[in-house]
Amino acid sequence: MACRGSWCDGEEPMWFCRPRALRASSVVGLVWTRGCIMGLVKGKPSPTGKRPAKGPRDLDALLLDLEDEDSGVRRAAVRALAHQEAANPVVAGALCDRLDEERSPSVRAVLFTALIRLASPEVAGRLAMLLRSDDAPLRNGAIEALQAMPEAVTPHLRRLLTDPDSDIRIFAVNILGALSLAEAPDLLAEVLTNDDHVNVCGAAVDALAEVGTPNHIEILEGVRVRFAGDGFMTFAIDTALRRIRGH
Repeated sequence: MACRGSWCDGEEPMWFCRPRALRASSVVGLVWTRGCIMGLVKGKPSPTGKRPAKGPRDLDALLLDLEDEDSGVRRAAVRALAHQEAANPVVAGALCDRLDEERSPSVRAVLFTALIRLASPEVAGRLAMLLRSDDAPLRNGAIEALQAMPEAVTPHLRRLLTDPDSDIRIFAVNILGALSLAEAPDLLAEVLTNDDHVNVCGAAVDALAEVGTPNHIEILEGVRVRFAGDGFMTFAIDTALRRIRGH
């Protein structure tokens, strides 16, 4: 009976057929199939030599990847989690938790970008907690992120502007000064009226120089009187008044 296998010519009257010439480099073995000897051919390697791309990871797997020792795995997990819109509360909390522990600058940068994308009052509240960190790069990253989410940070501004810690109040003024908020000038005016710390008021004067109106001139003159002996404050107020008056 003639073999119908693809490796024979179909005309040999033996009970099995011999394979045609096989290249040794492509054959790894011979097997019996339907009375014919068939060669096993090696699969061709990927042109790039890379592993096939993995399919989408589920949420639980991505959350576990946040704890991976490989910073590249953590970065990839952060980017993927930022697109898990249906799970925002869970994802935002996990990313904030990771930010508290992350030491890799590149992963931190991706975390901040992801949290800005997921901007919410809850995220802003967690970032505001980092203003108390002794880690300057982490603290500065939090300030920049908060400046990029005006609607999310607005509910926290009054609390931050009246915080017992003068450093937190200064950070809050810097954040407020960078926001395009209609209420920013009046909030800064409140700081100048109620805060007695010279550095906080100095930051508020600098910010008001950018967004103040003629309605704030009287307040600035009052600050000049309160800090009459401070040369820097006098200079800052003069600069702010010139800008507000358009000189």
